[in-house]
Amino acid sequence: MIELLNHKTFLAIAAALGYALATVVMKMISGVPSYTLIVCLAAVLIGTACAEIFLLRQVNLGLAFIAIIATETLLVLSYAFLVGEGLTGKELLGGVFVVTGVALVSF
Repeated sequence: MIELLNHKTFLAIAAALGYALATVVMKMISGVPSYTLIVCLAAVLIGTACAEIFLLRQVNLGLAFIAIIATETLLVLSYAFLVGEGLTGKELLGGVFVVTGVALVSF
């Protein structure tokens, strides 16, 4: 179990999921602010920062950032689509540019 928590792929996905979850919680706070959601947001961001710190101990900043931002972008765009917030053509194109840019830089 400890070895899994130190695996680079797991840490990158955990950080991306954390940032995506923080975005969802912020969206919820924007609709109905509550102290419970604010505490939840703080906890998610602390956990996400810890995952990113452990990841940065193993890989360089550029690679970590690329892995996290690509995964987070896909997760947030998927969430927006699932909750019925229509994505404009410009937003979809922006998402494609982010993912394409990450793919180009990572190889």
